[in-house]
Amino acid sequence: MATARTPRFLLLFCRSCHSLRGPQSRAYAALVPGVSQVDNGSDFLGKKPHRKHPGILHLPHVQLPQALADAAQLMLFETPMRSIEKQVQALTNYLWSRHLPVEPEELQRRAAYLEKKFLEKQDSAPTEEKLREAVLHALRKTTYHWQELSYSEELSLIYMAARLDGGFAAVFRAFHEIQARIPEFRPQTLMDFGSGTGSVAWAAHSTWGQSLREYMCVDSSAAMLGLAEKLLKGGSEAGKPCIPGVFFRQFLPVSPKVQFDVVVSAYALSELPSRADRIEVIQNLWRKTSHFLVLVENGTKAGHRLLMDARNLVLGEKEKSPLDLRPSFVFAPCPHELPCPQLNASKSLACSFSQAYHPIPFSWNKKPKEEIFSMLILARGSPKEANRWPRITQPVLKRPRHVHCHLCCPDGHMQHAVVTARRHGRDLYRCARVSSWGDLLPVIAPSEFPPSSPDEEPPEN
Repeated sequence: MATARTPRFLLLFCRSCHSLRGPQSRAYAALVPGVSQVDNGSDFLGKKPHRKHPGILHLPHVQLPQALADAAQLMLFETPMRSIEKQVQALTNYLWSRHLPVEPEELQRRAAYLEKKFLEKQDSAPTEEKLREAVLHALRKTTYHWQELSYSEELSLIYMAARLDGGFAAVFRAFHEIQARIPEFRPQTLMDFGSGTGSVAWAAHSTWGQSLREYMCVDSSAAMLGLAEKLLKGGSEAGKPCIPGVFFRQFLPVSPKVQFDVVVSAYALSELPSRADRIEVIQNLWRKTSHFLVLVENGTKAGHRLLMDARNLVLGEKEKSPLDLRPSFVFAPCPHELPCPQLNASKSLACSFSQAYHPIPFSWNKKPKEEIFSMLILARGSPKEANRWPRITQPVLKRPRHVHCHLCCPDGHMQHAVVTARRHGRDLYRCARVSSWGDLLPVIAPSEFPPSSPDEEPPEN
């Protein structure tokens, strides 16, 4: 894996705040413990303008490949359904608001707590049967009822109309992260777990179509596999596949020796019935990963927490595979392998990102949309192979002569940085002003900067 070129930036601690005036400016000074200033002697931009600095990763509106959009429209046109728009909206809302299933241990803990509360309130001890009925009634009212989705041909078609374009946009953005930072990476094989409509294969072909030779799509639903194959053939069963080398199967490859350059699970881990199942699947996916494991889920707290559990599992894996001894590290979005500061905050937040896209032009899909998603890209190798710039975790607020950036930093902390040209230098200010949610801000910590000569004087603020 090639190393991204490290630009020379200098991070200096603020010596004084005399240039700040007013109570609001003093609040900014408290929020920004240091001052970042670009080393103007560096060639980090080359001949590129600031709006194309190396940390820019956001994409404009993503659009489905025309062949895929045409096939989806044809399939929905050939299978008329009543109230299709309402069914699509209902499924979209249901999938977004879905929680993870409650584990048996958690159910037992809740039942014991409710039983204790009921016994404290009762003057006389109730019978065992009445106590059991009361506890079960309370559990039914307070516990999320998770159900496994069984995709029939009709439900698969509704899912395609609801999620094909948004799922494609999120995965395409995740693949773009790898391509933009390591342009020389040329994968030849890809496996998609929980492939569904096959949008991952289309996104991978749009990104690395010239090098990919094999796409393995794995899904337990035969109806979904049939729909994905039909989409691949232009909406008909007898058509020629638009992408060569795509294979469909219902189970993961058994052989531990089989590895793929890129392994993907998009919106599939949340469909597993228990934590034990998720652990087993994640371990299997990581064993089959040769370079990158890409995980994508809804941009909710539940989706983010699920990805962080997967992150901790892979990074904390003590038993290395005898077939691949390379260590694991986080390629994106985290600039570190420390505990997630979003989860450890007093008020936990979901680490999510937004990707705008043009939806399939159904009668109810006319305006551009945004997909809110959480992603995690794990890689094999050394963390030194990836630059460790802070990640912008919220929309950038641009104000007159200053910019607000919420950053996840390499030291494992969140920072609310208020960047100005006067305090931080013209180059960094312009880079911050053109950056967006999900981009990297090109700043490195003092420990990462080469030590200066004793004869050199520190630059002034």
